[in-house]
Amino acid sequence: MKFPALVLVSLFLFVAEMIAALYLSSTYRSDGDRMWQALTLLFSLMPCALVQFTLLFVHRDLSRDRPLVLLMHLLQLGPLFSRCFEVFCLYCQSNPNEEPYVSITKKRQMPKDGLSEEVEKEVGQAEGKMFTHRSAFSRASVIQAFLGSAPQLTLQLYITVLQQNISTGRSIIMSLSLLSIVYGALRCNILAIKIKYDEYEVKVKPLAYVCIFLWRSFEIATRVIVLVLFTSVLKIWVVAVILVNFFSFFLYPWILFWCSGSPFPENIEKALSRVGTTIVLCFLTLLYAGINMFCWSAVQLKIDSPDLISKSQNWYRLLIYYMMRFIENSVLLLLWYFFKTDIYMYVCAPLLILQLLIAYCTGILFMLVFYKFFHPCKKLFSSSVSESFRSCLRCVCWSCVRRKSSEPVVSVDTDLKSSTDQDQGQDEDQYEDQGQDVTPSTSRLSPETTEMWSAVDLYSA
Repeated sequence: MKFPALVLVSLFLFVAEMIAALYLSSTYRSDGDRMWQALTLLFSLMPCALVQFTLLFVHRDLSRDRPLVLLMHLLQLGPLFSRCFEVFCLYCQSNPNEEPYVSITKKRQMPKDGLSEEVEKEVGQAEGKMFTHRSAFSRASVIQAFLGSAPQLTLQLYITVLQQNISTGRSIIMSLSLLSIVYGALRCNILAIKIKYDEYEVKVKPLAYVCIFLWRSFEIATRVIVLVLFTSVLKIWVVAVILVNFFSFFLYPWILFWCSGSPFPENIEKALSRVGTTIVLCFLTLLYAGINMFCWSAVQLKIDSPDLISKSQNWYRLLIYYMMRFIENSVLLLLWYFFKTDIYMYVCAPLLILQLLIAYCTGILFMLVFYKFFHPCKKLFSSSVSESFRSCLRCVCWSCVRRKSSEPVVSVDTDLKSSTDQDQGQDEDQYEDQGQDVTPSTSRLSPETTEMWSAVDLYSA
C-alpha cells in the first residue's frame, strides 16, 4: 500500500490556511477593519462548511451511525480527525500477506504497438477504504481551492493594492491560498483523467505533475491579478463581470440538459431522493462555475450522463475557452489602463500589461506541452491538440479570406450597375433636349443585335 502523501498535502493546506485566516482576521479586528475581518472569516469558513457537507452526504459519513464523527463534522474538524486518523490507522495496520482480497478489478494497460492487455488486480479491504479516503480528500481539495482559497487570494491581494503595503500575515495567507488553488487544479486534472479513462491503468509521471503545476500557476496567478487590477479602478463593473462569468458556467450544463430532452437523473446515488439529487447537482454546477471562473476545469459537466462527466475529448471547447479568456483578460487590462488612478503612479502600466499577457500565454504553452508530451493517455487521443488548433486557425482564416474576397466583388458590381444607369439617364436627357428620338447606341447593344444589323447592311449594299 502506498504512503498517503497526497492526504498529508491536502490536510496541511487545509489546516495552515485556516490558521493563517484566523490570525489575519484577528489583526484586522485590532486595526478596526471590520469589513476585511468579516470577509476573511467568510472565505475561510464557507469552504470548510462545504467540505463537511460533502463528506457527510456525498461520502455518507452520516450513515455510519458514529456520533463522534458527526460531532467532529459539526465542529468543522471532520477531515482532520475522522478522515485523516482513519487513513493513517489503515496504513499502519495494513498487512497484504494476510488480508484476503475483497474484489478483483480489471484494468487495461496503455496500448503498445497497437495492442492493449487487460490486467486483473486484487483489491483488499484496507486498500479499498484507502482509495475511498483519497477520493474524498481530492474532492475536498478542489472545493477548498476554488470556493475558498481563490476568493481569499483575490480579497487579500485587493487589500494589499489599496493599502499599498503587505504584512507578514497577508503574505503567508496569499502564498498558501495560491498553493491551495494550484494543488486543487492539479487534483482536478488528475481526477478528470481517471474518470475519462476509467477502464485503463493510468500512471502519471513526475514531469507531468511539474508541467501541470507550472501551467496552473501561470494561469491562475494571471487571472487573479487581472481581476484585482480591474476591481481597483472599476468596483461596480467587476460585479457584472463576475456575475456574467458565474451564471454562464453555472447555467450552461443545465441548458444542455434541458435541450437534450433527457429525463431527470435518478441513478446518481440510490440513497438520495429527488430533492437530494437536485441539491447535489446544484452543488456540482456551483463548483464547476467556481473552477471555470479562474481556470479551465479540464472536465465537461454532463448532467444526463450516469458519471456526470463527458468522457469525449473536445479540443475545440478547450481552444474556445482559452481564446475567450485571453480576450477577456486583455479587455479588462485595457480598461484598467484607461481608468487607472494615482495609486499606480509609479507602475509602468504598458510593461505590466505585457508581462501579464506573456505570463498567461506561458501557461497555455505549458498546457500544450503537457497534452503533447506528458499526458498519460496521449496514445488514446484520436487527434492531438496541436492539430485541432491548426484546423481551428485554418477555419478562422478561411472564413476571413472568404469574407474579404466576396465584399469587393459585390461592391464592384454595384458600382458598375450604378454608373451604367447614370450614363443611360444622362444620354436620354441629352436626346430629349435635342428633340430627337432616343435610340440606343451600338456600344450598348447585345452581340446578337449587332450581328443582325451588320447582315442587313451587307444585303442592302
